[in-house]
Amino acid sequence: MGKNLRQQRRGKGTPRYTVPSHRYLGKISYVNLPDNEKGKVIDIVHSPGKLVPFAVIETNGRRRFAIAHDGAYVGQELTGTVAGKILRLKDVPEGSRIYNVEVNPGDGGRLCRSSGASASLVTKETNRCIILLPSKEKKILSVDCKATMGFAASSGRIEKPFRKAGTKHFAMKIRGKLYPHVSGVSMNAVDHPFGGQTHPGKAKTVSRHMPPGKKVGSISPRRTGRRKV
Repeated sequence: MGKNLRQQRRGKGTPRYTVPSHRYLGKISYVNLPDNEKGKVIDIVHSPGKLVPFAVIETNGRRRFAIAHDGAYVGQELTGTVAGKILRLKDVPEGSRIYNVEVNPGDGGRLCRSSGASASLVTKETNRCIILLPSKEKKILSVDCKATMGFAASSGRIEKPFRKAGTKHFAMKIRGKLYPHVSGVSMNAVDHPFGGQTHPGKAKTVSRHMPPGKKVGSISPRRTGRRKV
């Protein structure tokens, strides 16, 4: 009969694939933040499940979490257009570096949220602007979307090796990632449709309407193979 695939086992909600979200500090969002608000960094804390530290910012007696910017320190005043300041894209100078950018006004930030990530504001028009993402892709957004000035902190995170498999395991566990990730062709035939001695022995292109046990590989691709120049 064989065994369930990895994507089938994840859907059962067992502790192996459950994210310990009760340890998370909170959600980062721009909701209910007034324009041109002034804040102060009162603490920088580790955030489980995130690849970037959180900054505790106090604004008008209220405290909230924000993704810490590169160079943040306790006691820093967030005014004007300094790093860490939240502005609408229409108020951001052209050529500035920004992170935690909203795709739609009010969604709380979707782009450039990982450690060391940032985008660049290329140009602005009356009701839209163009930003350049780290992937070199250009994206058109509304000028009413909010973003944070500067770079996300912890840009040197990938320079430090994990060194031990246990450290890597717990780092992936708290983010809901399975580690180690074994390819299908390395498994036995009982564990995966691509397993066994034939590697994989069957077509990798499958229909979108196949049953879950066979829906592996390239699912209903538009094209396959190497693109001709």
